[in-house]
Amino acid sequence: MKQYNGKYQQFKGVSLDDRTWPSKRLESAPVWCSVDLRDGNQALVAPMDIDAKIEFFKMLVALGFKQIEVGYPSSSNTEYDFIRRLIDEKLVPDDVTIQVLCQARETFVLKTLECLRGAKNVIFHIYTAISPAQRKYNFGKSKEEMIDLVVSGVKAVKKALKPLKQEGTNITLEFSPENFTQTEEDFSIEVCAAVMKEWEASPQNKVILNLPATVECSMPNLFADQIEYFCRNIADRDSCIISLHNHNDRGEGVAQCELGLLAGAQRVEGCLFGNGERTGNVDLITLALNMYTQGIDPKLDLSNLDSVCETYERLTGMFIPPRHPYSGELVYTAFSGGHQDAIRKAMDARRKLDENAYWDIPYLPIDPHDIGREYKDIIRINSQSGKGGAAYILEENFGLMPPKAMHPVIGQVVKARADELRRELSPEEIYQLFEEKWINTKSPLNVLEITERHVEGERGGEGVEHVNATATIVWLGKKYVITSSGNGPLDAFVNIMKRTSAPRFNITSFHEHSIGSGSDTHAISYVQIVREDGKSVWGVGKSSNVGRAGIAAIVSAINYDAS
Repeated sequence: MKQYNGKYQQFKGVSLDDRTWPSKRLESAPVWCSVDLRDGNQALVAPMDIDAKIEFFKMLVALGFKQIEVGYPSSSNTEYDFIRRLIDEKLVPDDVTIQVLCQARETFVLKTLECLRGAKNVIFHIYTAISPAQRKYNFGKSKEEMIDLVVSGVKAVKKALKPLKQEGTNITLEFSPENFTQTEEDFSIEVCAAVMKEWEASPQNKVILNLPATVECSMPNLFADQIEYFCRNIADRDSCIISLHNHNDRGEGVAQCELGLLAGAQRVEGCLFGNGERTGNVDLITLALNMYTQGIDPKLDLSNLDSVCETYERLTGMFIPPRHPYSGELVYTAFSGGHQDAIRKAMDARRKLDENAYWDIPYLPIDPHDIGREYKDIIRINSQSGKGGAAYILEENFGLMPPKAMHPVIGQVVKARADELRRELSPEEIYQLFEEKWINTKSPLNVLEITERHVEGERGGEGVEHVNATATIVWLGKKYVITSSGNGPLDAFVNIMKRTSAPRFNITSFHEHSIGSGSDTHAISYVQIVREDGKSVWGVGKSSNVGRAGIAAIVSAINYDAS
């Protein structure tokens, strides 16, 4: 980037020392208007065909949008034919209003009128760029001439649409002073007031005044000042609906829109996932879910967001970034060890609460279940992951519940493998690694092997205090056949091991649980031993028999120690 040379100027905004929007809070959702099928569609490398647009329209209706901009029918036959199919095939519910864009010229208006015959509710959207630069370069007109141009366009629209009104179509006029944010505030108000007057706006015949941040050019607080100034000074405020159409040139579209709503706007135009020209329109999904996390009903059904993402990507050819707010593949995952541990502990505690209990899980501003995500996707493992993450994966995906004291050991093994591969490990790879290291240790790593075993009194009835066990053991290639007794199979096996040349050890921790159901139920045992040299080692055993699982866990620990 070149050294600053004065070619750019700081945005000045309006003078509003008594602004009120900073002390306000959002209390309800705005009127949402999706412009995916027009503004979003024109920004695609390969615009959608008619069948794709119809599928997209049906998705928007299912999500709960009541106002949908469906196209620019005078601009192309595809736009025209698509809208006709919506009307002729009765695909527009009675409570949904379709919005069309049109230049305020007689030929364009008449073609749009023809396209709309039979529609029940219509927003007729016209626009004129009125900023100083566009008055200078695009039109070569003065302010007065621009007002005359806009008013003449409204007259033409009002005259042309009379037959449609007489046929029973409910029509609302929408006017956009394009590049509102770069236009003198008082001139924008003057132009919009002229539109309202010519349309004969009233509380029963409101005009939508759409104030586009066609190019985002200021910090959000300055944009909010512009909106509050406009809302204060436009005449007959109860005869108009103030609408926002934010773009994202500075990466602040969502913030600008939210502050614009605080400043008095009632309606928002945007696209799913922020699609649109250049850096895109404001992201309606993010806006809606921001409200949802603050206890506000967004009036949109986002309970199956994965399906929405899939349909959007398939129909538009666009890609939702993995870190996209709420919607991205990775936004409900945690790689950091500290994050993983906090999430795991909080999720374990939450299982004991009512489903609708206050959501206070660390690092997750929304319950993934509310938008159709699964908890098992929350934690994923790479070389940066901590001690609790791998254990969480083993429990959530495979039903294994290693004791907390074993978590650091598992974490170290998993982190080492992820670091070796220099990538994330899948849940299946984590489980395979766990089996490899603790359950299915094979030669040449294992130096202890049980080739045959027999236990008497293993069932442990009420009168049984001791059991007798005979085992054939191979230790470092030497074979032992030993019989011993103990207060259970595990204790008897420990006594057998004392009569071999294997290192002496004590069991310091033992845990077990069942896994599976019916005939596929197995016992899982976790044992921690401490050798006479003071070294502590964990082992894991799995068997359809509880006693055998414990013995397998000791063998696992001894072999792991030797490896």
